[in-house]
Amino acid sequence: MGVESNIGEQQTNKAIGWAARDSSGLLSPFHFSRRKTGEKDVMFKVLYCGICHSDLHMVKNDWGISIYPLVPGHEIVGVVTEIGEKVEKFKIGDKIGVGYMVGSCGMCESCNDELENYCPKMIPTCSAIYHDGATTYGGFSDVMMANENFAVHIPDTLPLDATAPLLCAGITVYSPLRHFGLDKPGTHVGIVGLGGLGHVAVKFAKAMGIKVTVISTSPDKKKEAIDNLGADSFLVSRDQNQMQGAMSTMDGIIDTVSAVHSLMPLIGLLKSQGKLIMVGAPNKPLELSIFPLLLGRKIVGGSCTGGMKETQEMINFAAKHNITSHIELIPIHYVNTAMERLLKSDVKYRFVIDVANSFNP
Repeated sequence: MGVESNIGEQQTNKAIGWAARDSSGLLSPFHFSRRKTGEKDVMFKVLYCGICHSDLHMVKNDWGISIYPLVPGHEIVGVVTEIGEKVEKFKIGDKIGVGYMVGSCGMCESCNDELENYCPKMIPTCSAIYHDGATTYGGFSDVMMANENFAVHIPDTLPLDATAPLLCAGITVYSPLRHFGLDKPGTHVGIVGLGGLGHVAVKFAKAMGIKVTVISTSPDKKKEAIDNLGADSFLVSRDQNQMQGAMSTMDGIIDTVSAVHSLMPLIGLLKSQGKLIMVGAPNKPLELSIFPLLLGRKIVGGSCTGGMKETQEMINFAAKHNITSHIELIPIHYVNTAMERLLKSDVKYRFVIDVANSFNP
């Protein structure tokens, strides 16, 4: 497999990763360079990187925004090896994490509200253009560079491999639970889909004292949901009797499904003034009827990752409650097979690449 370089004038830190060259999504070794360590930058050795469903969409250009060559990966954990002269948050040897974004404008209303994830100029961790004009490359690589304000501390009590997915999957479900007031003890919340996002949503919700019902198309996930993850109940979404029996019982629903699916049965599960929050990202539009929203003052909303303050809060909450992701650890040369399996939902529940051992001589 071929390798190639992308060395800019200001890029002096050599790196190796795996990149897709086109919309086939096939990944192969890629030599490149990261920027020179700036005064507020942190360089770290990548130890582990999770594989998100968004990575699959990006390597195949499903959303029409991919820039090739594309090094995916935005669930990145490692150890700090170099810091800029004005870095205050980190020191060499610290455990560090980087999630979905590496930059924002720093001046807009969202940034001022510590919601950098909603900044119009938010810079994703991979396949975007950074402030210096260079393409951003993700965590499927041996080293990573980030401004200190877009990285979080990983507490020593959390295992790095199983913590990596929390930097995307974790904050993606934690943020809407908090923001939409679904974190109050005794609240009844449905979690749609028991995959990479859904299983950590159950863990966070239960740690908040919430009553949780898992909603899935797969009856065989009931034992896992209740016995292993601690959900209170389980609904098979294809079973009309079960769905009918649960109508108007939920205060909110977190929908993690990235495939096209019907929203109407889910809206029916909500109490009056209930909230259906979408966090999955189907690549085709979903159909939505308005009358059920009008008649119950119900809301369909969305949520995308979280700001940096909230991401650190989420990681600290995870450490306090011993919340990690269920993972399958893989070497990076297995990544193309992993992507194929992810497309079939054949993983329980998150692939994590053992980056450091994959790139060791």
